[in-house]
Amino acid sequence: MSTGGQVVSAVATVGVLLGGVWLLGDLLDTTPETREPAVCSSSADPTPAARGKVSGAQLCAALNRADLPELLGTPTEQAVIASGSENESTWFDGTKTVTPEATVELDTYTVELSASYEDLPVAEAVGYLGSGAETRRVLGHTAALYSGRTIGISFRLDGSDPESAPGGVARQLLVATDPKDSGSTFELVIYRQDSQIPDDAALFRVAEKVLPTLPGWKPAT
Repeated sequence: MSTGGQVVSAVATVGVLLGGVWLLGDLLDTTPETREPAVCSSSADPTPAARGKVSGAQLCAALNRADLPELLGTPTEQAVIASGSENESTWFDGTKTVTPEATVELDTYTVELSASYEDLPVAEAVGYLGSGAETRRVLGHTAALYSGRTIGISFRLDGSDPESAPGGVARQLLVATDPKDSGSTFELVIYRQDSQIPDDAALFRVAEKVLPTLPGWKPAT
């Protein structure tokens, strides 16, 4: 090979090596990725709020608070998903009801918050919540604590239909919006991503901080 050819070859080889070093540096970069807490996304129709009812967007804004991870006992985490919406249901007689709800998901816990205006007092609803339901008091309001089940869904890489199976335990707290338990309610639900049993103390801490900030909440005197 001529001298000129050797120089070109050497330069090309060094270029390839440097490119490899840069690529290796990118692959081995251990600088922690910073991410901001999730903000509420919403497809909420503002109409329910205009009728004096809370909207999904308002529920999300109240639930997705800066101290939520601390209230849940996971202070180093932050919200990764936050959303609010209104779900409309049509009953057999044609009656339509709108349920505003919000979800905030962290690495350990998922928290859900919803509102109901179906004129069913908590004291009466306890009879429909199963034998394990317990009557409680939250900030002077009638409440019911009970358990539910999440559903686990697995997706297969081969393109076949997803499979579902019972998931973990969800702890649910139904609370009257006013001290007289006149029929409107808020409900908080927490469950863990690892399917372990949620901490009831965390559920009550969230309830005591979030519920008084919601439109329609009437404090006990």
